[in-house]
Amino acid sequence: MDIVIGSLLEGARQATGSVAVIDVFRAFTTAAVALANGAAHIIMVGTVEEAQALREQGVGTICMGEVGGRAPAGFDFGNSPFEISRLDFRGQAIIQRTGAGTQGIVSAHQADRLYAASLVTAGATARALLAGAPERITLVAMGNNAVARTDEDEVCALHLRNLLGGRAGDADAVRRLILASKEAARFHDPARPYLHPGDLEIALDIDRYDFAIRVKLEAGRPVARMERAG
Repeated sequence: MDIVIGSLLEGARQATGSVAVIDVFRAFTTAAVALANGAAHIIMVGTVEEAQALREQGVGTICMGEVGGRAPAGFDFGNSPFEISRLDFRGQAIIQRTGAGTQGIVSAHQADRLYAASLVTAGATARALLAGAPERITLVAMGNNAVARTDEDEVCALHLRNLLGGRAGDADAVRRLILASKEAARFHDPARPYLHPGDLEIALDIDRYDFAIRVKLEAGRPVARMERAG
């Protein structure tokens, strides 16, 4: 089995085999929280306009995500796992747009199997990727707005590679390394009130959930659902 690590938007475009698109801060941590809180599925899109149009058409009921870290005008929620952590999304169809994670999902056209990954679903994602004994697994760290590498996504990719290789990994070391990064420091910056410290706490709760987030095309759109693997 060949395990490849790629980065940013070009990495998503080039990814082949079973693919995990990684966004720890915060898209796919937020998506995992929404699914754990009962959301039926999440439609992942590239633009604010597409998200709002799908909601108007009744394809989804809730718009969630960010532009420049903040919730766009007219969106129901931002990209904060803490913000939605106590909400009941039972049966809701969510539409998500972010600057990195969902951009990678809509660009990963060559994937045979596709997952939206973060640390909160790391173990389950590794098990799901290994299902079916794929010849190639590609891990794509999406970074900041899909144009600049970030520690949390790159480290998550390395952690997943360890798990895929049958190694236990070191969750404490992963957390320490990310907490030392400039990206983590932003969650304590009063100039960025949209980055809540609770987001950081949830995002670094490794294996918080025992499901992966599988993405499949439905009516031509990437739709994410909870997938449990043995």
